[in-house]
Amino acid sequence: VQLQASGGGLVQAGGSLRLSCAASGRTFSSHVMGWFRQAPGKEREFVGAISRSGLITYYADSVKGRFTISRDNAKNTVYLQMNSLKPEDTAVYYCAAGLVGGPKLGERDFGSWGQGTQVTVSS
Repeated sequence: VQLQASGGGLVQAGGSLRLSCAASGRTFSSHVMGWFRQAPGKEREFVGAISRSGLITYYADSVKGRFTISRDNAKNTVYLQMNSLKPEDTAVYYCAAGLVGGPKLGERDFGSWGQGTQVTVSS
């Protein structure tokens, strides 16, 4: 599956953004979808993931309660709604597709990656 992330931009602290990740191919609904981010000088980190059906979501503690992942299998799209943004949320955000679900997922669990979209939160 090929992925295309979009929706990044510059926002003030406390603001909101919604990222989208469009997938090509007919197998979108058979993939667990994840979001990761990488801040300058730091390793890429897990943000959250959503099950194939969309009924189960997992989040990193740093974003829990502020970020929401959803998906529309009819549109082959997964979303990351980010609210109450903080300057420390500044990073390049990546969507990814994998076949393994569960609460503790890492980069190795995802085989397909989008190109990333920049999110910058000003203080």
